[in-house]
Amino acid sequence: MRTTDTDEGDRSSVLPSNKHTRTKDRSSAYRGAASAALAGLLLATTACGSDDAVQGSGPAVPDDLECFSGSLHGSGSSAQENAMTTWIAGYQSACEDARIYYDSIGSGGGRNQFIDGAVTFAGTDAAMDPEENADALARCDGSDTINLPAYIVAIAVVFNLEGVEQLNLRPDTLARIFDQDITRWNDPEIAEDNPELDLPDLAITPVNRADDSGTTKNFTQYLTKAAPDSWPHESDGQWPITPRESAQGNSGIADTVSRAEGAIGYVEMSHLHGLSTASIGVGEEFVDISPEAAAKVVADSPRREDNTNEFDLALELDYGTTEPGSYPMVLVSYETVCLDYPDEKEAERVKAFLKYVVSEEGQAEVSEETDSTPVNDTLRAELLASIEAIGS
Repeated sequence: MRTTDTDEGDRSSVLPSNKHTRTKDRSSAYRGAASAALAGLLLATTACGSDDAVQGSGPAVPDDLECFSGSLHGSGSSAQENAMTTWIAGYQSACEDARIYYDSIGSGGGRNQFIDGAVTFAGTDAAMDPEENADALARCDGSDTINLPAYIVAIAVVFNLEGVEQLNLRPDTLARIFDQDITRWNDPEIAEDNPELDLPDLAITPVNRADDSGTTKNFTQYLTKAAPDSWPHESDGQWPITPRESAQGNSGIADTVSRAEGAIGYVEMSHLHGLSTASIGVGEEFVDISPEAAAKVVADSPRREDNTNEFDLALELDYGTTEPGSYPMVLVSYETVCLDYPDEKEAERVKAFLKYVVSEEGQAEVSEETDSTPVNDTLRAELLASIEAIGS
């Protein structure tokens, strides 16, 4: 294993005399259309995750793993909480002098801390937009930010109804429930798609995120695209209406739903913890949540049109797909970093850790714990090219 640096105290703050962004010739070997980069993802058929991110002997790591000595700080997405715990444990088990810290404060908080320079990278379920990229120029030595899709997982609709383990919900029904328009579990719209169930005359308690959340951003993007006539709100990381019940983070929603009969919420897949999940209407069928079904949506997704540069791999997901067998409620969570850092050691540390995160071994470890979908070799090559482009 190669060590990238050894002196935690030597942190240069000298800025280069010429502010710059990367030119296209730095990645000519790796340029290509998004469809080529994402043409199919490796499918994971693994057990559900748990809060105990690493069990048993040490996780597998690449033979060419690069270690650093010192500390690395990130914050953001609570959807990445279990994944990040697994990645950190795997990296630190092999690199004993490395100390990696991640605070799952929510995507919006992570992006803000990254822009302010409080952390080296942000985990976020909503890629940085052009305005945020402009705000981060000072933090990033005058360079752009880049968004690296490292964690791909489905968003589950979870509910708590005694004796009911599975429920069919069409997009319009789901939208009207979370818009507080459908308020009882025996509403005819729900009953029509669940004729075999004896649904109770019980109040529905929708539970949404209290914090600025990338999971909320993805969930409301889905509602906006899949049920435009029933969801009259813009997609946003902040919940758009006065909530019946709210909770902090994915864990908070899962805990709240598990404790309150009649509750319904949305969490990424590693936070299911035995909760019942709804099958989502896609076209004329209802599709169960699974890594395979979520992968079908991501595989065909192009890059965003407003990406900062060729190293920015943020995606435009088709939440409104009617493709059979697709599960459209997908969360692609990013590691957002600078293309250039003012501190060389900061750049070296984030590069070394992210190479492990996107490695075959790192993706497999997380998939086993969280039911996420590992990236395939083609996307991994794109990710590694972007990581190699990070400098100071």
